[in-house]
Amino acid sequence: MVKIRLKRMGTTKRPFYRLVVADSRSPRDGRFIEALGFYDPLPRPASVRIDEERVREWLRRGARPSDSARDLLVAQGILAGDPRRAARPLEVVAGDGTAAEETAGTAADSDAGGAVEPAAGASAAVDPAGEAAPSAETAPEAAVASGDASEAAPAPGEPGASGEGE
Repeated sequence: MVKIRLKRMGTTKRPFYRLVVADSRSPRDGRFIEALGFYDPLPRPASVRIDEERVREWLRRGARPSDSARDLLVAQGILAGDPRRAARPLEVVAGDGTAAEETAGTAADSDAGGAVEPAAGASAAVDPAGEAAPSAETAPEAAVASGDASEAAPAPGEPGASGEGE
């Protein structure tokens, strides 16, 4: 399968990338079929130059872009964005951190919004109706106490404990 992907170049801690068409079996920085452009993330704003016509030709031939190459092509307007990927939360880009504070604030509001946590050491579960459900250890005793003998499991050694018909 032929992929459109980024080939890392440059030196240590000073990367830049070439957008290349390569066989999917080739190593990331290895042999490629054609160079389509480059991406330099270090300058602000990042420097990008892509041959749109060649990219479209390779896409028509069936080349599949990698995730990072797809993001770059979407940012350049060559590809349409994928709505399934747009649904995931984005990282905070601005330095003020307002989006992170809003996210943390909504999480704190939902925790304090009425759900009462059981006390430490409490093992009883609460069903949706708000009633305490008996734990697995007390279920037979609770059924016997309520007079419903059909739900009570017989103790070992009692008649019916072997599972024989009643």
